Amino acid sequence: MLLVFKTILKTKKIILLTATLGVQLSFAQFAKIVDKDGYVNVRENADANSKIIGKINSDEIVYIFEDDNKNWANVSNGYIHNSRLKYIKSYQAVPPTVRDANKAIFKSGNIKVNIVSGTFNFKENEKDFSSTLYGDFYKEQQVWGIDGTIPKTHYISITAQMGNKIIQIPAKEIENLFEINNKSTTCYYDHTNDILYISMLNSDGAGTYVALFTIEKGEYKGRTLEIPF
Repeated sequence: MLLVFKTILKTKKIILLTATLGVQLSFAQFAKIVDKDGYVNVRENADANSKIIGKINSDEIVYIFEDDNKNWANVSNGYIHNSRLKYIKSYQAVPPTVRDANKAIFKSGNIKVNIVSGTFNFKENEKDFSSTLYGDFYKEQQVWGIDGTIPKTHYISITAQMGNKIIQIPAKEIENLFEINNKSTTCYYDHTNDILYISMLNSDGAGTYVALFTIEKGEYKGRTLEIPF
């Protein structure tokens, strides 16, 4: 069954999201769990006496949502104490040399990231889209970046160089990500553990999403995707 896209945007929804996302995303960000016990407790509320509703292992990536409590971080399923988090943006930033509609290049020392994006040909790829009760899919993966609209842009390639190693993000990991905004892409490098993080914020308005790609010791480790509101 071919996916039938809506041709009329939900204008009010997009306006409201645009107005609020700027504030929300100034607080929201990715972080890594760092705990000597090897895991951190997730609590129901922002209180040390609150019920433990889950655990997250050290080194796992979480997305932190906006919250007024300075000691507790709001994750998707509860609260984590800030002392157990290492925010990705606290690592050394790899500065951009180019960030425009079609590419983004970051370079610092022996670290280099090259991102290429471009126009998505929906007509040629329409056969690979499908719609189910669980959402819209492209090549059997959940679609990110669109909300009832035809995708206009996509990633062509993401390549990183760490010393003598060249790492290509697998096509399967980027082919379902749309509506690229290279100007909102950032890179950070953890010298101690030799880990490179590539962070994106992409959107068509209502379809906003964030992505974090992790490369450790010259090997691609995976991606984290989240809707930031």
